[in-house]
Amino acid sequence: MPHRPGPLPELADITVNALPDHHPALDWVGMGAVELPVQLENADATTLRLAARVNAFVNLRAGTARGIHMSRLYLLVDRWIGNEPLTPTLVRHVLHEFVTSQAQLSDRAALQIDFDYLLRRPALQSAHSGWRSYPARITGTLDHGRYSTEVTLTLVYSSTCPCSAALARQLIQQQFQTDFDTRQPLDAQQVVDWLGSEQGMAATPHSQRSTAQVRVRLLPSFDQFPLQALIDRIEGALQTPVQTAVKREDEQAFARLNAHNLMFCEDAARRVQTALQADPHLADFQLRVNHHESLHAHDAVAVASKGIVGGYGSDGSTHF
Repeated sequence: MPHRPGPLPELADITVNALPDHHPALDWVGMGAVELPVQLENADATTLRLAARVNAFVNLRAGTARGIHMSRLYLLVDRWIGNEPLTPTLVRHVLHEFVTSQAQLSDRAALQIDFDYLLRRPALQSAHSGWRSYPARITGTLDHGRYSTEVTLTLVYSSTCPCSAALARQLIQQQFQTDFDTRQPLDAQQVVDWLGSEQGMAATPHSQRSTAQVRVRLLPSFDQFPLQALIDRIEGALQTPVQTAVKREDEQAFARLNAHNLMFCEDAARRVQTALQADPHLADFQLRVNHHESLHAHDAVAVASKGIVGGYGSDGSTHF
């Protein structure tokens, strides 16, 4: 008769059995940068599928257990985050499952989902368009029964220094006085030709690529991650987002936008702050703008927050 193997022995679990003594709690234990696809609904009701990296954590309460049941976190992330459209309700469900899966080892959970959000953006004047990538993070936390969901975005825009623009205009005025005898009648066409020449461009203001980092906390009653709406609101306030496809007419329109929206970092921060304060879906927010200056080797930085009691910025920290 063929030999029939006996039942397999129970697999050892040293995470539970190896530490008989009582040990202190750990703030967070889990996995970082789990590779998964995520699904997000766009404003036009289409679904966008993106590559993401997920951080999944729970706390480890004081006790005798050596570690958490880490594979259970992975299976939950793979089952839910990798297969369902992301909503605050889904994030809260996953956080609850994180805690439940740990069999009394944990009472807190955190989830971070990092990805590049892609939007197709039209050119300023021509009929062309192109893709823009916006680094994004969705964060959910469960802390002793209290949930919160947040969105973090990074946007790139152009900023032209108002002081530099004023100094450039002054040099152009001085060059005009040098090239023309203002005591005599001026020929209009001669002036127009001068303005269109390199001689007439005696100086240009400095401008630079700049970034706005925005972190918002959503109201519990709002069950969407409004990424496109947030991006549109912020770019609408700044007016000078970087472009994709650019023909000459688009570049000229961009130059005009920069001239009409001269900004110190303080101006840019206040524009974004005002725009976010008008968003009825936000419980709190914090923002930071960085102007990566072409004049200096350092950045010009401004930070602002809604700053409700217990909210961002209430402790004087920047969180960036």
